Amino acid sequence: MSDSPKVTQADVLKIAELARLTLSDEELPIFTEQFNKILNHMDQLNEVDTDGVEPLSHVLDLVNATREDKPEKSLDQETVLNLAPKSKNGHIAVPSVIQKSDKEASK
Repeated sequence: MSDSPKVTQADVLKIAELARLTLSDEELPIFTEQFNKILNHMDQLNEVDTDGVEPLSHVLDLVNATREDKPEKSLDQETVLNLAPKSKNGHIAVPSVIQKSDKEASK
């Protein structure tokens, strides 16, 4: 494993350009160092012997716990509306999250 820099500041500038990011003069050496640390860590991981190890999608042997999809009795509309803080015309009333612009309000 080599600790020599794999990514130059010019590389970081190119990556930033592709990502449409603007880096300051202070950020450039920080990002360059971080990229190199990441790549050096990947070199360490590449040295690990993984022969005979099956690929995993998760470290735990999880299985989806699903139930049978069958119709069940649900609450009637009146009960649901009585549980809601506010209702209007047979529907649950909620606060508006989209404000009308002045132009729309004058129509």
